[in-house]
Amino acid sequence: MFITPALAQTAGGQASGAGIVMQMAPLVLIFVVFYFLLIRPQQKKMKEHKAKIDAVKKGDQVVTGGGLVGKVVRVDEIYADIELAPNMKVKAVKSTLTEVIDPTAAKPAND
Repeated sequence: MFITPALAQTAGGQASGAGIVMQMAPLVLIFVVFYFLLIRPQQKKMKEHKAKIDAVKKGDQVVTGGGLVGKVVRVDEIYADIELAPNMKVKAVKSTLTEVIDPTAAKPAND
């Protein structure tokens, strides 16, 4: 009815080094796949967006985080003054700008 200590020790044995590596291989593979499919492209996209926002200059047309479209009239380190309509200017934090619109690629609204 009782298992003797000698039988209990021989039944399990110790895990070999190769067994541990084989158990960890799927986890490492999953991490590598996540890195190349999710993390790396997101970091690249964030770096491109930061470079685009840092390059904003007077006269650029931008879209804010709230969806407002306007023309930049003044830029400093942190803020950008944006003219939404004639004589209507707002101050926005540069990091909240979502897009810089290329004037050559923009289509007219009536087309």
